Amino acid sequence: MSLPYAFGGVLRKFKACRPTYSDWHFWSWKNATCYVHSLSSCKYKGPSQPPHRKVIRTEKQVNKKNVDRKVYMSDVIRQISNILRCTSWISAQEQLQGLRIKWDSFTVNQVLKSHPPMEKAWLFFNWISKQKGFKHDKFTYTTMLDIFGEARRISSMMYVFQLMQEKGIKIDAITYTSMLHWLSNSGDFDGAVKVWKDMKAEYCHPTVVSYTAYMKVLFDNNRAEEATDIYKEMLLSGLKPTCHTYTILMQHLIHSGKCKSALEVFRKMQETGVQPDKATCNILVEQCSKAGEAWAIIQILLYMKENLLVLRYPVYLQAKETLKMANETDLLLRQVNPHISSDASDNIEFMREEETTCDMNYSIDRGLLIEFLRKKNFAAIDRLYAGIVHRHKRLAPDLVSKIIEANCTHGRIEAAILVLDNCNDMGIYIENEAFLSILGVLIRKKDFLKILPIVEQMVKYNLFPEPQLAFSLIYRLGQARELDIAVKIFKLFPEEIKTTTLYTALISACFSAEDPDKGIATFKTMKCSGIQGATATYNVLIRGLELCGRFNEAKFYRKEKKSLQKDDVPETLLADEKFCDVLFAGYIVP
Repeated sequence: MSLPYAFGGVLRKFKACRPTYSDWHFWSWKNATCYVHSLSSCKYKGPSQPPHRKVIRTEKQVNKKNVDRKVYMSDVIRQISNILRCTSWISAQEQLQGLRIKWDSFTVNQVLKSHPPMEKAWLFFNWISKQKGFKHDKFTYTTMLDIFGEARRISSMMYVFQLMQEKGIKIDAITYTSMLHWLSNSGDFDGAVKVWKDMKAEYCHPTVVSYTAYMKVLFDNNRAEEATDIYKEMLLSGLKPTCHTYTILMQHLIHSGKCKSALEVFRKMQETGVQPDKATCNILVEQCSKAGEAWAIIQILLYMKENLLVLRYPVYLQAKETLKMANETDLLLRQVNPHISSDASDNIEFMREEETTCDMNYSIDRGLLIEFLRKKNFAAIDRLYAGIVHRHKRLAPDLVSKIIEANCTHGRIEAAILVLDNCNDMGIYIENEAFLSILGVLIRKKDFLKILPIVEQMVKYNLFPEPQLAFSLIYRLGQARELDIAVKIFKLFPEEIKTTTLYTALISACFSAEDPDKGIATFKTMKCSGIQGATATYNVLIRGLELCGRFNEAKFYRKEKKSLQKDDVPETLLADEKFCDVLFAGYIVP
């Protein structure tokens, strides 16, 4: 007998003899089946209907369906927009009634954003409000408000805003920002300020776009101090500036003649992770061209070259003229914008001019220098470079910087400084890495007298050492008792990089040079600047005073240090203060 038939027989016998009591029936069946299933046999497969298969769509099929729907909606929106543009309103109403679509906020909003004629947009806005099942929301109202604002129909814009209030539509920061922007554009500065105050009075929290728009309004109306307060308020609220926010700040600084500060903001925004985009670079180059700041244009072009950004043609022409008036080469400008030609037939001439840079031998000299750098043949580099300087020819900044870095790497500091001096005389821009290479060698060799001219050249190009290098430089100058040079270099640094660590390094340098009065004065200046001293700062100050025999003053600062330690919690210390405590850990005093 086969095993499946035996299995079926067991079940039939069990079914015939089981009692009819429901409770016992259930548990007996369960107990019996557990023994049956323990038999080592194959399951009986009787005839059955094919199982119902659930259709599972792949991700590609789902995406295709969504794409088809988006294309369909865009076609509908385009069709409605064409109806409003190309037909009279009476005819348009008939055609709109014939469309078998369900009107929703998204569709109406997209139709209004397609910029139909203003009158037709308003008629459509009122017509759609009477359709069954449709109700305007804050998005459609704000878009209609934008249409009137862009056309400078301020009274109509305010009427739409009044309708929003009467209908009980929730007004958010986007609507307030839009009104603020259009009022300012129409010259109503007081109206824009009133909208800002109304938004704050309604407890509507401004977004970063709102803050940026209001800052622009204030800057455009010569309210720089108020704009600065708004920027600080934005930071305190926890919002991070966007690329457009930084652009507004830099544009104002350049317009005010503070191009150096603008480039410092340009550098800081990159450190915070906000990369300047094409629009920002074009605006900055245009503003710098109007201000005649060729050196600033060169720095922006270097960033654009690294990030493959290009200029618009009008801005390109302005920058080219500015560089020409400043006697600066436009090689970097043309490298950034290879797509731009002086006229329709100069593509070949442009390539030739770039290769030769007004000299047919330039490409040969450049190729030889690169080959000599690869082979580290510095004798040949010196002779070839001397010949180029004698002919008053200009090399590209990146190549000159590589020559300086190579000389520093191999300990040829005199040759590196000679190349740097030649570039300074000829007005050739030097990259930051080349300056840092020279400073590193001079610090290691303790040749401090040559450091000050190098730092002065860096500041001329608006370049500054990294915080760690700046601290090391000031500290080592103090150890070498070159306090005058340390103080001069410290004054060259902008206020933004004068941190607790840098001040502490200068205080240490004062005591190392046996000038305690200067050290105390530096400490007081730091406190007046709003920079709080770290524990290490007090340790350096107390130890220096004690070594000079000024124990009463040391006792005073020791008490001040204890009160500071009571107030400060380790978790709340700034990163710079922690860094300072680590660097000056050897100055611990009880």
